[in-house]
Amino acid sequence: MDNRGKRQAASIFGGMGFYIALLVCVVAAGVVGYFALLKDDPKPVEDPVPSAVSEPEPAQSVTAPEPEPAKPVISETPVIVENPTVRPILEEEPDKPDTLPVLDAEGIPLNEDDAPVMEPAPIEAVEPMIVVAPLAGETVAAFSADRLAYDATLGDWRTHDGIDIRAEAGTAVVSAAAGIVASVEDDGRMGTTVTVDHRNGYVTTYASLQPEVSVLKGDEIPAGAVLGAVGNTSLAEAGWGAHLHFSVSKDGELVDPEVFLGE
Repeated sequence: MDNRGKRQAASIFGGMGFYIALLVCVVAAGVVGYFALLKDDPKPVEDPVPSAVSEPEPAQSVTAPEPEPAKPVISETPVIVENPTVRPILEEEPDKPDTLPVLDAEGIPLNEDDAPVMEPAPIEAVEPMIVVAPLAGETVAAFSADRLAYDATLGDWRTHDGIDIRAEAGTAVVSAAAGIVASVEDDGRMGTTVTVDHRNGYVTTYASLQPEVSVLKGDEIPAGAVLGAVGNTSLAEAGWGAHLHFSVSKDGELVDPEVFLGE
């Protein structure tokens, strides 16, 4: 019985071993064939034509950014210039002859001997200014433009731009020199006043006159022409009574009337 069982077992396992070996061979052959096919199979060629054509997207507007203003490049290190070159801005013009050549009627220059001699223009004689005293009387207040003088009317110390000549009311006052009447006015401080421009820088002023004067603005008058009469219309100098306030200026600067009358 033992021998029989051994033979049956050997026959069973002998048959199964055959089939197992056959299965292993088949699987191995399939694996080798699969890898052989993968190696020999060429890569698929892609279709160059796209399957679907997409429509182009609409163009978008692009706004360029504004450029930033250029910034100056400032170097903090000072630049030292050695031996600078100085060039003149303007060149000197060549000297021009003092005299032009003399030409004849045809425009040809004449020789010095043939040129006509030009006589110098005569110099007009300037007549000296005749100066006369505007009034004969006593000087009660002197000129003091650069120092203070006591004012009896106002009771204080102040400068005095002219001289005060006392005389009887109604005494004629005349122009100290020839000229033109620049103004006739009623000054609130100095009373009735006449100003004469002598056209040489000198201007004379006659104040504290009676209201009725003998000249008008713009009148041409000679030296000694009657301007008006002594009065007492100056409120600032009423303490002197009837008198003439006489002042003189040269080119706008006050002048001592006594010096002017002495010239």
